[in-house]
Amino acid sequence: MDPRDSAPDSWEQEEDAEAPAAAAAAELPASFAALNVNAKPFVPNVNAAVFVPTAFQAGAADTPAADGGWPGALDVTPVENGGTEADMTTEEETWEQKEEPGGGEHGGGGQEDLEEEEEVPVHKVAPPPPDAPKKEHVNVVFIGHVDAGKSTIGGQIMYLTGMVEKRTLEKYEREAKEKNRETWYLSWALDTNQEERDKGKTVEVGRAYFETEKKHFTILDAPGHKSFVPNMIGGASQADLAVLVISARKGEFETGFEKGGQTREHAMLAKTAGVKHLIVLVNKMDDPTVHWSLERYEECKEKLVPFLKKVGFNPKKDIHFMPCSGLTGSNLKDPVPECPWYTGLPFISHLDSLPNFTRSNDGPVRLPIVDKYKDMGTVILGKLESGCISKAQQLVMMPNRHTVEVLSLLSDDVETDDACPGENLKLRLKGIEEEEILPGFILCSPDNLCHSGRTFDAQIVIIEHKSIICPGYNAVLHIHTCIEEVQISALICLVDKKSGEKSKTRPRFVKQDQVCIARLRAAGVICLETFKDFPQMGRFTLRDEGKTIAIGKVLKLVPEKD
Repeated sequence: MDPRDSAPDSWEQEEDAEAPAAAAAAELPASFAALNVNAKPFVPNVNAAVFVPTAFQAGAADTPAADGGWPGALDVTPVENGGTEADMTTEEETWEQKEEPGGGEHGGGGQEDLEEEEEVPVHKVAPPPPDAPKKEHVNVVFIGHVDAGKSTIGGQIMYLTGMVEKRTLEKYEREAKEKNRETWYLSWALDTNQEERDKGKTVEVGRAYFETEKKHFTILDAPGHKSFVPNMIGGASQADLAVLVISARKGEFETGFEKGGQTREHAMLAKTAGVKHLIVLVNKMDDPTVHWSLERYEECKEKLVPFLKKVGFNPKKDIHFMPCSGLTGSNLKDPVPECPWYTGLPFISHLDSLPNFTRSNDGPVRLPIVDKYKDMGTVILGKLESGCISKAQQLVMMPNRHTVEVLSLLSDDVETDDACPGENLKLRLKGIEEEEILPGFILCSPDNLCHSGRTFDAQIVIIEHKSIICPGYNAVLHIHTCIEEVQISALICLVDKKSGEKSKTRPRFVKQDQVCIARLRAAGVICLETFKDFPQMGRFTLRDEGKTIAIGKVLKLVPEKD
């Protein structure tokens, strides 16, 4: 038997030889969030203040007006827009209920395939004048059940912000009419390949960008179909902010929300990927079965809030609901006369009014790679999680330890000399061939390399699994942009969900709704960090047979023995 698989009988035993601080850190509660208490003084890219939309006179119809603000930065009562006082006072505590002291960190990197550039009907953004202040860069992922209207809303936003010409949309409309698909034409701005257009289903994560007065947004249009959940995880792990699109049409909301519908799974995966803030767009409000009805809007809201709370979102400050119609563009840019009961800002203005994310520029460079291709050299794509990258900088590609040089940098197709955390980048590299790179590799600072290995201890929450899980169980691990097969080589202890206490005896198996600490071994060498040091690269999802069975966090990296 491999000595690495013989995990200790008690998780504390291994910690005895370590410093008292590390031993204290091992006393982990069931909550992900509380783990960050013993974090090192510097935690890359995670000290963003939790934000609450500030710029509305009154929220949704049932919301009393309150002073805007974001807890953590100011001691201000948060705007309530997702639930009632009763929602927050229930005894039931989720495994990620407590706020992290570090605030809202945002998870990194995805594995989507890129569309061919010439097909994307988007204007190139003119580079700003050298003296212009740099706009904040925010990545927004659109998630939700298939046919909820994600791509249509994305296409409509691009048209309303001038990123797609009217002439291009008219051409799409003509082509869609010829195929008896009149209502699909807006989604074609993001669904660029023929298969997606013919079937009306997004497969790859569509990518586009638009600008408002204060911010620069990258749209990540995730697929809604359950067959393409791995692509959706990739999109969510690159996002700072998630927009959950639900359909208000009679029957469609229920299909998406019931067990097996993607509304539930997508909300949970977004939370696991590190997205802290959720805007819920109740789409298709103009449908004949809805007619901008407040009753239907409230019904959808009442069903969603308890579930989102259970997943770990705080209804008071993490969620904001708004009605809209993607097909007509109602309440995306301008308020809707048919909807007098909604007094908040339209969607684009709401995005623009959100407080800035605080990002740390002085950490070590971490850029998980989403995709790579050849174009006059080796080009890689990914979201910069931490640190700054500039032209001619020397970096190291992990885990194969190639030293590379940055020849050029593009942020959303605009060439730039340096980039800060949160930006989606294309880098042309010197010193490495395209064949030597795989999605899931990490670009790092030479003086602070990312950890790599095959064996690690992790805290896992079993979300959905019909039978028991024993040592020897295999599943697919999704961690940042990396996808790898792993085996649970040993179960170390059970963790009590409420108290965080660990069992003294080693469990023989775990089942649904239990939390455990286990030793996992990957089929190949992967790059990862502990959740305590680097939350964006220490969270993961386990999937099996097309379902998300568990979510977890890396507690400890087990060194490889020769």
